Amino acid sequence: MKLTFPKSTIQSHYAAHKIQPLHPVTISKPFNKPRPPPRGVRMDTDSSTAASAGVHHHKKDKILVIMGATGCGKTKVSIDLATRLHSEIINSDKMQVYKGLDIITNKIPIQDRLGVPHHLLGEFDPDDGELTLSEFRLAGGLAISGIVSRKRLPIVVGGSNSLVHALVVDRFNPELNVFDGSNPVSTQLRYNCCFLWVDVSLPVLCDYLCMRVDEMLDSGMFDELSEYYGSIDSASQTVLRKAIGVPEFDRYFKKYPPGSGCGRGIGGEWDQVRRGIYEDCVREIKENTCQLAKRQIGKILRLKGAGWDLQRVDATESFREVMMVRTSDEDDHKKNTKKRKKNKRWVEVWGRDVLEPSMKIVKRFLDEE
Repeated sequence: MKLTFPKSTIQSHYAAHKIQPLHPVTISKPFNKPRPPPRGVRMDTDSSTAASAGVHHHKKDKILVIMGATGCGKTKVSIDLATRLHSEIINSDKMQVYKGLDIITNKIPIQDRLGVPHHLLGEFDPDDGELTLSEFRLAGGLAISGIVSRKRLPIVVGGSNSLVHALVVDRFNPELNVFDGSNPVSTQLRYNCCFLWVDVSLPVLCDYLCMRVDEMLDSGMFDELSEYYGSIDSASQTVLRKAIGVPEFDRYFKKYPPGSGCGRGIGGEWDQVRRGIYEDCVREIKENTCQLAKRQIGKILRLKGAGWDLQRVDATESFREVMMVRTSDEDDHKKNTKKRKKNKRWVEVWGRDVLEPSMKIVKRFLDEE
């Protein structure tokens, strides 16, 4: 499925992407009741803890921050680097911080983490309300402090640029939105940061994102949604309802509640109306995911334009290769042979275009005094 977007102004330093004007970022009000800390993290707020979180260190702690639009390969890069370096990973995706809806929010499965410790991933209960930027800054700072104390490199990875900004700037004001153009972006950071921007040409990325939605559905996303909408607490979990994939299916599950059997014909098959609503919901998920990617790229460009030293790595060719692998339609014998060749080609392109440049950037950063 190909999606087209209206033309917009092309920024001079990045002509490959067409970015629409950014939507304002909603900043939540401070949570009005004590929030339980994530597992293994003490949410102390005294001055000694703040200092240990990297706020008052004379020599700034080094951290790696992997940025990029949704679906661009940030997670793979983080695992590739973490398994080659002495590292632990901190999640900075605002939906993945919560428990539940693992497929819809694209949390990395435990088996794919390859033993690399992950922090702030599925740690917070959505029933406790939305995690504020200030709360993430504190929890992330404490996680960084713990990783550094273990002589390891913290790797912050996720597509929520507002969380990244809140975490790394030296002076953070939760009332200011730096992504709407009305407030300046600070270049004063409380950590010594290496920013790695994993980028994919937007048309290629959107084709891949549409394919990924189909794969998520094949992996059980619809069943996960059905369980969510069928649970007693789903109506009260306003936080997870913001995750792309949930609101798009709202009208479907209102018409066909989980377990109702409505709209099923002979043999349990869906009728034409039900199938049509389902396909409309899926189409909307794909469109909204691509629009999210555009907004995220716009925010990254905002940070780069303000002076953040973002090291861009282009993963476009590797994504073209992986889509060729997944769309092969030859007969079984030829398909298996050709798929092995394409898989080998994809691994080679990923290593050449993404992994090797990323390793060079990070090693150079770590070698700096």
